[in-house]
Amino acid sequence: MKLIVTGGAGFIGSNFIRYILNNYPMDEILNFDKLTYAGNLENLANFEGNLRYRFYKGDICDPVAVEKAIGLFDRVDAIVNFAAETHVDRSIVSAGAFVLSDVYGTYTLLEAVKKHQIARYIHISTDEVYGSIDKGSFTEESNLMPNSPYAASKAGGDLIVRSYVKTYHLPAIITRSSNNYGPYQYPEKIMPLFITNALQGKKLPLYGDGKNVRDWLYVGDNCSAIDLVLRQGQLGEIYNIGGENERENVTVTKAILQALGLSESLIEQVKDRPGHDRRYSIDCSKIKKLGWSPKTTFEDGLRQTVEWYQQNRPWWQKIVNGEK
Repeated sequence: MKLIVTGGAGFIGSNFIRYILNNYPMDEILNFDKLTYAGNLENLANFEGNLRYRFYKGDICDPVAVEKAIGLFDRVDAIVNFAAETHVDRSIVSAGAFVLSDVYGTYTLLEAVKKHQIARYIHISTDEVYGSIDKGSFTEESNLMPNSPYAASKAGGDLIVRSYVKTYHLPAIITRSSNNYGPYQYPEKIMPLFITNALQGKKLPLYGDGKNVRDWLYVGDNCSAIDLVLRQGQLGEIYNIGGENERENVTVTKAILQALGLSESLIEQVKDRPGHDRRYSIDCSKIKKLGWSPKTTFEDGLRQTVEWYQQNRPWWQKIVNGEK
């Protein structure tokens, strides 16, 4: 299979590329990435020189760049779109960049898929498009009720995909995953931020009362789920991907400190962010029917993640020091 992976220098995208190259010796990948602040080619440095891996710098909002990338293969079997602005806090400050990348960028890729009759387009989305839920879990048929500019931009991208499926019979599939964590995550999200802060003896800024609930999905499990959807998923469908590890943010924070052997006195409660969703929860029954289930417990995933940041200080210290 010949794949274009957009946003492949980011957190989930780079882990997905690594997963494919390590598990499918015949597959070839073109990593198409704009290299914004969160894109880092060091994430895939060990594949430089690999004949099955190439990098092309480009913006998914630029149709000329997308055309050039597609032209680098004699054929493209699928596009897997990870490219997006993803940080809620940044979307509150500057929503326009999110609308451009997550909505217009999606449109540009869909037009290319339609023009070149590419067999599959996998659109990577988020559980945040459903909004907050007090009890129970969202299914793929639940209404979209996004509460942040980030979530709204992702919902907009999802709806553009849906419209192309219905209007043009475009061969697209959407995945919506819960909170990913693991190696190579840019230290702005809660897990890598708190780990790297703790390793530096800095405070861990916990929003509000810390009782917001998230479902934690180890990135390797998400990659295996996306791969399964890519190869066996039904065209036109949506698949929720969750870790089935719901935890309050304060519980996650304390677990990080415990894993590092540090005091809870490092926790600093700060003013809650605007529109902060209380609880995310998704029903993963649909993808389980394809044979997938999360393999990594929260305890094992957290341990592996903490160890990775401990062992890869140069990677994140460059970011913290403003060198990346």
